Amino acid sequence: MKYAYPAIFTPLEDEKFDVKIPDLPGCRAFGEGLADAIFMAEDAASIWLWDAERRGEPIPDASRQLQAAQPQFVNFIYADTDQYRRRHDSRAVKKTLSIPSWLNDQAIRAGVNFSQVLQDALKERLGVS
Repeated sequence: MKYAYPAIFTPLEDEKFDVKIPDLPGCRAFGEGLADAIFMAEDAASIWLWDAERRGEPIPDASRQLQAAQPQFVNFIYADTDQYRRRHDSRAVKKTLSIPSWLNDQAIRAGVNFSQVLQDALKERLGVS
C-alpha cells in the first residue's frame, strides 16, 4: 500500500532535524540534513504502517491540515509498505505443495530449483518484482 502523511520538521542546530508524524502515534525520526530527515521519516512511517498492516490493526487517516509554529514546518512524507516489505521481510516460509510424480521426476533430472521456480511464478502471477 502507498500512503502519504504530513510530518512536522523541527530544525535543530547543525542542520539536523527532528521529525514527528502526528497521525502515527510514537512515529518519529531524526536526520542530519533535510534530505536525510525526509528519508528517515519515510522509513519510520513505512515501518510503523507495515507493522500495523501485519498485525491487522487499523491504519489512521492522514490529517488534511497540520499546523506548525516557526521555525517548524510541515512536509508530506511518502510510505510504500509493499516496497518496504520486499526490502526487509525476505525470511523464508516453508510451503508444502503437490505436483504430479512425472513432473517431479523430470524437474529433478533437469536440476530445477523448486523454490526459485515457485517464487518466479508467484511474482509473475502477482505482477511484483
